[in-house]
Amino acid sequence: MKILDKYLLKTFLFTFTTVFVILFFIFILQTVWLFISELAGKDLDLTLVVKFLLFSMPRIIPLVLPLSVLLASIMTFGNLAENYEFAAMKSSGISLQRAMRVLIIFIFVLSIVAFWFANNVIPYAEYKFVNFRKNIAQAKPAMAIAEGQFNDVGTYNIKVNKKSGENGNHLTGVTIHEKANNMGENKTVIKAKTGELVSNEKSSILKLVLNDGYYYQDVTPKKYEDRAKMPFIKGKFKTQIINIDLSELNKVDDSKESIAGTNAMLNVNELRYTLDSLSKNLDNEIVSFSENINQRVGFKKFFTDSQKNIKKKPLPNDLLSIYSNKEKVDVLKMAGSNVTSSIYSIETTQRDLKDKQREINKHLTALYEKFVIAFACFLMFFIGAPLGAIIRKGGLGLPIVFAVLIFITFHFINTFGKRVSQEGGMTPFLGSWMSSFILSPLAILLTYRATNDNGLINFDAITTPISQLFQKISERFSPAQKQK
Repeated sequence: MKILDKYLLKTFLFTFTTVFVILFFIFILQTVWLFISELAGKDLDLTLVVKFLLFSMPRIIPLVLPLSVLLASIMTFGNLAENYEFAAMKSSGISLQRAMRVLIIFIFVLSIVAFWFANNVIPYAEYKFVNFRKNIAQAKPAMAIAEGQFNDVGTYNIKVNKKSGENGNHLTGVTIHEKANNMGENKTVIKAKTGELVSNEKSSILKLVLNDGYYYQDVTPKKYEDRAKMPFIKGKFKTQIINIDLSELNKVDDSKESIAGTNAMLNVNELRYTLDSLSKNLDNEIVSFSENINQRVGFKKFFTDSQKNIKKKPLPNDLLSIYSNKEKVDVLKMAGSNVTSSIYSIETTQRDLKDKQREINKHLTALYEKFVIAFACFLMFFIGAPLGAIIRKGGLGLPIVFAVLIFITFHFINTFGKRVSQEGGMTPFLGSWMSSFILSPLAILLTYRATNDNGLINFDAITTPISQLFQKISERFSPAQKQK
């Protein structure tokens, strides 16, 4: 490797590493902010917080990596152009393509690593992250209950005065309001001096053992006039065990944009296998529904023995004329019922088929995204490197402005394309690759202009015709011209 290649690679690697670490730290802070409600005030120890962050880190790479390549490319080639190092290279007969050669090889290797990371590490981390969020209550059940306030846990509202013990499992001053099914009224209230939380990480049932307490249960009399007396039942217990179902508490909120579905937990081979199963299931359901709809005929029972011979004769213009008045009423009722039932069945099946098609589109988008991230590294490099050579500015000023504008455009188009494709507005392939297709001409244009030293915009092509026009006007109306 020549000295120039070593110098360019060393300069780019230093800038890329610095930018990547800074951006990664910023996106980690954003992740903490998004999930602050799950971390703050839960008495989580440092180990659980570190696991939470470690499992959430890989999902940040598809955002940080292309932006880091773009910004590092602009800064590296901007510094070289600003310090006239490119001018020295060109005077020595070294073109821009020759200077970019070693970095193109590095970006190619980086793209392969990015694809491997997206295909293997991110699905595993996504699986661990979602399951960690689901099972975090079992790992530390006391985190679901904060001191001095009512906590919504399963079908109960629980308040404790104080928690103690190594994991906060020992409770003092327990008050429990059991949720009722009718209008949300509290029908049962339990108070206990002490309690203990017992859980199993393999089970979603949290066992609450209460000691030395009372329970109060409202009674609803059958007679309305007796309800104003508000009767209730009071009981005392030494020990009482309450089993709390944490499945609802641990359920991940899929409505959040930050939480991906199961398609993010699959690699390329698993996605292809799943897509094949989903597509076959959708096709079979369409065929089955079509056959069922075609078989919905209810007129056979109205044919009597004397009317069966009518089939051999030409049908009259008025088909109802072959029936009696009573049979006409029955036929019309059944026809109306069949039409209503068929419309309802079609609408219901249509919604179900749309949901299944949407799920297929999501899996296709997840499949294409693994290749998009690899191509995005190439794309951002061929945008950033010539752009830095054109603007001739390094540092953290103008390069950051250009990098942020380009990356926001890329990310917006990418997000828009995925959303539209998932809803069936376009094919998942086009939705996933839309941002790359739109920005690829920009990369080609910038590389061409940087290679030919034409600048970012050829202002001469705009200003020269305008200046010539003003010159002709001034010559025409000049005093010398008027004297002639």
